[in-house]
Amino acid sequence: MAEGFLRSFASGVEVFSAGTRPAERVHPLAVHVMGEVGIDLRNARPKHVARYITEPFDYVLTVCDSAKETCPVFVGHVGRRLHVGFEDPADATGTEEQVLGVFRRVRDEIRDRMFAFHRGMTENNTDRRGT
Repeated sequence: MAEGFLRSFASGVEVFSAGTRPAERVHPLAVHVMGEVGIDLRNARPKHVARYITEPFDYVLTVCDSAKETCPVFVGHVGRRLHVGFEDPADATGTEEQVLGVFRRVRDEIRDRMFAFHRGMTENNTDRRGT
């Protein structure tokens, strides 16, 4: 969901998403709730973070609470490492409507935090260019 929001905020910015224990497919409720806000994740595929650890990144963001502790060390150049923790909605229990509510709440939290991150990133880049 974070990747989807970041891509929607900034066309032309490279965004990659990977997990320490990726599922076989994006959770259907994540696809559903992101579709509700106009972001299509139907073609998204989970990837393992190991495929990226030697790559250079301006930012590495960990978003699930457990990822902060289990994320491998990136050996490529990393400008900044940030942790923005969220509850994993895939762990939600209850009725279908209650679980859907958790996915929507987490989606909205992710949207707000990723927008704030993007705004800060944009402001910092503007300051460096001096405009």
